[in-house]
Amino acid sequence: MSDDAPIRFDTKIAVLLREDLEPWQRLNVTAFLVSGLGTVVPEVVGEPYEDADGVSYLPMFRQPVMVFEGTKETLTAAHTRALSRGLPCSVFTGDLFSTGNDRDNRAAVRAVGTGELDVVGMAVYGARNGVDKVVKGARMHP
Repeated sequence: MSDDAPIRFDTKIAVLLREDLEPWQRLNVTAFLVSGLGTVVPEVVGEPYEDADGVSYLPMFRQPVMVFEGTKETLTAAHTRALSRGLPCSVFTGDLFSTGNDRDNRAAVRAVGTGELDVVGMAVYGARNGVDKVVKGARMHP
């Protein structure tokens, strides 16, 4: 394969947001959700960047992050499907909007059973077809 051939990925990173979130919430939730992927699935992180003057920049994901939106029911179903498939995922619950630090965020999630979580956002990573099945029923974020 030549160095300039398009790179295709057999994996997918997807973020699914509840459609009733405010714009600032969508951005905040997305940033939080994807932040853990590189620590658990390090192969999703590419090489560091460098500009023409030799200034270095942090590495980023090696592939696009697809952002979807859906109803509360869509997120509940996607959450269940991701867990049943054993795919790496992160969740952001409605309770996290009222906490102010990592310790309280984790405690808020820990206080609620899996089936009762108010999932307002989730990120999932895995084989493209598996992730597509998880986000089934969602639509691309506008």
